[in-house]
Amino acid sequence: MDVTRTRVLVAALAAVALVGGCSSSGSSGDSGGSTTQAAPAAANDLQDDYQKVIKDVLPSVVQIDAAESLGSGVVYDDKGHIVTNAHVVGEEKTFKVTTATGEQALTARLVAAYPEQDLAVVKLDDPPGGLKAAAFGDSTKAEVGQIVLAMGSPLGLSSSVTQGIVSATGRTVSEGRTGGGTGATIGNMVQTSAAINPGNSGGALVDLGGQVIGIPTLAATDPDMGDGAAPGIGFAIPSSMVKTVADQIIKDGKVTDSGRAALGITGRTVLGDDYRPAGVAVVEVTKDGAAAGAGLRAGDIVTGLGDAEITTIESLSEALAADRPGQKTRVTYVRDGDEKSAEVTLGEM
Repeated sequence: MDVTRTRVLVAALAAVALVGGCSSSGSSGDSGGSTTQAAPAAANDLQDDYQKVIKDVLPSVVQIDAAESLGSGVVYDDKGHIVTNAHVVGEEKTFKVTTATGEQALTARLVAAYPEQDLAVVKLDDPPGGLKAAAFGDSTKAEVGQIVLAMGSPLGLSSSVTQGIVSATGRTVSEGRTGGGTGATIGNMVQTSAAINPGNSGGALVDLGGQVIGIPTLAATDPDMGDGAAPGIGFAIPSSMVKTVADQIIKDGKVTDSGRAALGITGRTVLGDDYRPAGVAVVEVTKDGAAAGAGLRAGDIVTGLGDAEITTIESLSEALAADRPGQKTRVTYVRDGDEKSAEVTLGEM
């Protein structure tokens, strides 16, 4: 996102909010202020839960200003490490970080990015005293219908909070490369109805226990809709994966164990006689990789992996994202017009 454009849009949004607020109060018709009724106890309890979580977690959510983008981040530890999305940091190495208090921006530097999972860690040059790390929960325990809050800086509106539920779990989502995306295929994502807008990327998806269960990363788009947006469908990288990647980056400066399956080929999508995607042509086989061990070679066309039909390089990435390194499965392929299959032990990305 263009930062200048973001700031102009933020100013416009602020003006709209001001007008709406005046309009709302002016049309209430309440002359004495005595007609307001107390909310039901249950509603008050839920509101109290929301406010407690926001008070506890929002100080750990920051705004990250890169040269070409604006996003969010979550304080990972008291040493100044902040986890965010790889597409937020882009190709930049230094950043301005603004905490929830809105004080003067702090300088941070990239530790490492892992575009394959769209995650990155940056570190504050001079962490302020009292820096509060967020508590990361177990995303494998997330349940459909669970209330969650998304915290971040949508459209540059820092320290914003939206509310929704966990709509689904275990989603495999492919991220585009347009708009700064990494093109990653990410498994086990948490789907949520909480609004995810540009600038929310890298923020926190939080349960009512104050635990971060995901990093909001992208919202669904529908090309058939006017602006492409599909409201109420957002996705967050599960906190279990976030912790795995962040811990390795902080310890070793890179990801040493991705936990992601690989077939060990370089491939490209091929079209059939009907000009529709029909498989992935093997361009190159990695020496000693999974495909080589199964007997695949350049020129073969992969059409299936396990129970998944493979028609494009994207569908192959999605199938692999659902598997684990070391897992045995069956690969189906076409060689010289004949369909063949072989058992393959998947490698690691």
